[in-house]
Amino acid sequence: MHQADNRTLSEVIIGDGRPLLIFTGLILILSGLLVIAQSLSGYFLPHDSAFIGLTAAELWNFNEGRINLFMFHDRVAFGGSIIAVGSLYMWLVEFPLKNREAWAWHLFLLSGIVGFGSFLTYLGYGYLDSWHGIATILLLPFFIVGMVKSYTRLQNTGIKDLFKASEKFDLKTSYGIGKALLLFTSLGLVLGGLTIMTVGMTTVFVPQDLAFMKITVCGLNAVNENLVPLIAHDRASFGGGVATIGLLFFFSIRRSEPTVNLRQIVFIGMTAGFGCAVGVHFIIGYTDFIHLLPAYIGLVICYLGLILTRNKSQWASKQ
Repeated sequence: MHQADNRTLSEVIIGDGRPLLIFTGLILILSGLLVIAQSLSGYFLPHDSAFIGLTAAELWNFNEGRINLFMFHDRVAFGGSIIAVGSLYMWLVEFPLKNREAWAWHLFLLSGIVGFGSFLTYLGYGYLDSWHGIATILLLPFFIVGMVKSYTRLQNTGIKDLFKASEKFDLKTSYGIGKALLLFTSLGLVLGGLTIMTVGMTTVFVPQDLAFMKITVCGLNAVNENLVPLIAHDRASFGGGVATIGLLFFFSIRRSEPTVNLRQIVFIGMTAGFGCAVGVHFIIGYTDFIHLLPAYIGLVICYLGLILTRNKSQWASKQ
């Protein structure tokens, strides 16, 4: 006789915590797509316009619309970064965390601290993005409950598990060189993201930014005194996203077994992140070579690393 299923709805939805973490990743991906779509629309969000007292159409009248284009490029790049983070989250849940690997849980914790914590960078530039804040507050409980529930199913709970290497690799082999290149790219993203966050909270711009907009910081303040804090918010948010991507990639590549699905998610995440960050520069005409050089190097090194590690992951998928 078939036994009745007496699970509650909350038990089905929450389960072992992983459904909530999948939901977190999915919301991040959708949020990234929404950010990109909203940027493509050419309009500002209502609270942005209220903060600077200008609509996107009104701001377009200054400096040939270059201020709008600059803000557009920051926001598209940010959208790509959180798409990459969401993708990595879903991979972590479905593969290592499903297999009760403690390092994946600790990586969630570390990246969550950096990602959610990056919202507090507004203290450095003075613009509290109410929509960003509300979204963070609404999503955070799902992340926390998912983390608490999933913690109980780990094989071990020591954070040291995160810092172990899954394998030794020989730099004399193409696979070893490829893995080293992927790890190098990941660390570059961490450092780059932290740098962008710091710049966003302090000077906000590098010289190439102002040259593209054909304006000075004083000129931006003359347009509207709240314009620089608004742009700083976009910059710091993007930096937080990039730093989080770097952390996720570094520990996933170093700690996970060399499987096909790992290479696939690295390709998807890196393509989303680099694709948006680099591609949007060409869309708006901000193609300064020196400015884009770090991204070019990271992109080439990443894909070269994926090519060189191809044979090992194919072998691993057959075991």
